[in-house]
Amino acid sequence: MAYDELLADRVRDILSEQESLREQKMFGGLAFMVRDKMVVCVGTDDRALLVRVDGVHEPEYLQRDGAHHAVMGRDRSMGRGWITVDADALTSEKALEFWVAAALEYNCNRAD
Repeated sequence: MAYDELLADRVRDILSEQESLREQKMFGGLAFMVRDKMVVCVGTDDRALLVRVDGVHEPEYLQRDGAHHAVMGRDRSMGRGWITVDADALTSEKALEFWVAAALEYNCNRAD
């Protein structure tokens, strides 16, 4: 199944002013890279968005509607700071903007 193209368009609009924005297919979806670091990845099915956020804030973020700690395959953790967000929790622009902003904040502040 392909990634959600409408969600990808919405993410693209939010990130359009980022200087080093590029898109790359990965994790079975479409990743949006800023400064060569993955910010978000638009996925498939119900877990529509994969975000990379500051792990310090992960417990707080996991309290938000539709947020889950990201796993690979058969319940193997992707590690601290990786969160998936359900499609139903991204219907409003405010909700999507929150997740993109949280991922951008982490992306812009990390050195690796």
